[in-house]
Amino acid sequence: LCTHAVALLAGAPRPGADRPAAVGTRGGGAGTKVVGHVAALRTPVVRAGCVGDDVPGQALSRDLADGGVTLAVRTVPGAATGTIISLVEPGGERSMLADRGANLALRPADVPVPARGGHLHLSGYTLLDDGPRAAGLAALAAARDAGCTVSVDPASTGPLRWYGVDRWLADTAAATLLLPNADEARLLTGCTDPAEAARVLAERHPVVVVSLGADGALWAAGELLLHRPAHPADVVDTTGAGDAFTAGVLSVWTATGGRPDPAEALEAGLGRAATVVGRPGAR
Repeated sequence: LCTHAVALLAGAPRPGADRPAAVGTRGGGAGTKVVGHVAALRTPVVRAGCVGDDVPGQALSRDLADGGVTLAVRTVPGAATGTIISLVEPGGERSMLADRGANLALRPADVPVPARGGHLHLSGYTLLDDGPRAAGLAALAAARDAGCTVSVDPASTGPLRWYGVDRWLADTAAATLLLPNADEARLLTGCTDPAEAARVLAERHPVVVVSLGADGALWAAGELLLHRPAHPADVVDTTGAGDAFTAGVLSVWTATGGRPDPAEALEAGLGRAATVVGRPGAR
């Protein structure tokens, strides 16, 4: 769990000079954004994670609980709650600075086993650092043993490249549903075309859903490759759009026991993402 500060810049940053910006804070972190949207879509969800023993951690936990999320959150004595800073330029392009704080203290015991036949969603960030990696691997193994479906979001190309593509693919081989964006799909496969990357990844996972930003999204499963265009929106801030998309897809996935209609699931994800990108301060 993280506190997320978003600065909507009036123009490109100028080193050594001031730049006007609209700045706001809210709950952040990929997993937190996903569960917040999932709960808003009236899907029962449990958020596992860690916060520091500080006011931001208390506020994040309270906000999630008030939003209908069941918490399995451990307070880490002496640690600070994670903080993310997003710099959003005109047109929606963003850069992120992350201090993961107490998230790095996640342990295998912190992640409850999903109910048999349930679903586990794992943010790829959990695997990309030595601190929480054991917890992520344990959660994947426990979910598999419980007969659950599993979705994984690769998280970000920078740390993913550093971590190692082959290593990450091996870690997540049991994932039922893979949710990369176009850049992550390219990195994981070496393919330049996102559609071809989706097909290649669908040879490893039962379902692959690739988010394409303004170009919509792809669903790949077996011989099926389905594209749906993005919903119209005046883009202000793309921060959290991918997480909102993931939540929309998962709401349909879990409601159908992991057997969704692909078009319905894509439309749910794209609709949720459109509600985020077009208005500043959206969760």
